[in-house]
Amino acid sequence: APEVAFCLASGNTARVRGLADRGIIEVGRAADLIFIDQAIGGAGDGLLDSVALGNLPGIGMVIIDGEVRTNRSRNTPPAMRVPEVRAA
Repeated sequence: APEVAFCLASGNTARVRGLADRGIIEVGRAADLIFIDQAIGGAGDGLLDSVALGNLPGIGMVIIDGEVRTNRSRNTPPAMRVPEVRAA
């Protein structure tokens, strides 16, 4: 299932590589995040269905070290929805 693949690609990979401060969203860990959604024009009903059908996920935003580094992807189909960052 796509949701299991996403989990295995993040938390388990970080754990196996000894990256104790990465891979899981938690206070005190590095804030390296990627926001994905169903790609524009992708088949299916939502992200998980679309990926299960063989489509790439659309990249909505990438945050590295707590800073927004990029919004919608330029090299792959963009995400249908784009996250919004608001000041606290």
